[in-house]
This record gives sequence, structure tokens and C-alpha cells, in this order.
Amino acid sequence: MGILERRFRKSLRKRVRRGFRGYPVATVAYYGPDDQRASKVAVGITNGEGQEVAELRRWFSETGDVRFDPVINRQMVEFIEAHAVQTVAGVERIIGCPHEEGVDYARGGVCPACPYWAHRDRWTGETIHVTPGDQSG
Repeated sequence: MGILERRFRKSLRKRVRRGFRGYPVATVAYYGPDDQRASKVAVGITNGEGQEVAELRRWFSETGDVRFDPVINRQMVEFIEAHAVQTVAGVERIIGCPHEEGVDYARGGVCPACPYWAHRDRWTGETIHVTPGDQSG
């Protein structure tokens, strides 16, 4: 990965480290089939405290990792800049399955395509104890 390719990734990380600078706020969330490869990133923009997400954009990669894709990182930075974002929040780690409950699989169920996340806490990565017959998690 060359200097230009790294520039946008570095820009995103730097903006996250700055902390809260005011609104609008962009939240960056990475998703993947497991905790190793991010196949999806979602960036949501909120214009004020307690407000719903005003703008949402998603990027996908079938084979690569969106965290290291220079084109996707550039497009993310451009999206954030186009909305005059003051604060960028997020973590670089993968926080869950890229599929959407109620869209890609039944609400209250587990994603059949991503068994890694079936009974795992998306924030800690730890296994969640599931009682027999319970399919949520």
C-alpha cells in the first residue's frame, strides 16, 4: 500500500483520536463474517444530540477487507467531508455480522451465513451463554 493509499486511512484514524469536536458526528462501524475480515463498513451522520441518523452510506468488499481498501477509505473521507463532519467516532475492530436482521435473515434469529457471530457479544467478542431453544444472541 503506497503513501496515497495510506493517507485516507490515516486521516480517518486521526479524526477518531481527536474525540468529540461538535456536530455533525460521523459514526464508522465495521462488519464482517468473523473478527478478522471487514466485508462492510457503514458511516452514519448525526446532526445533533439525540437525533436520528440523517445520512447513511455503506461500502462492501466481497473478498478484501474494507479497512485496507484505498478506494473505500477515500470515498469515506469524501463522504465525511461533504457533510462538514466535526467529530468522527468508531473503532477499527469488527463489531458484528455484515447482514441485517429482519432483512437478510429472520428477526430474532441468527445469521446463517455468519456462524462466528451466532452467540458472541459484538462489543467484547466473548461468547454469550444461550439457553436451549433460544436462537437470539
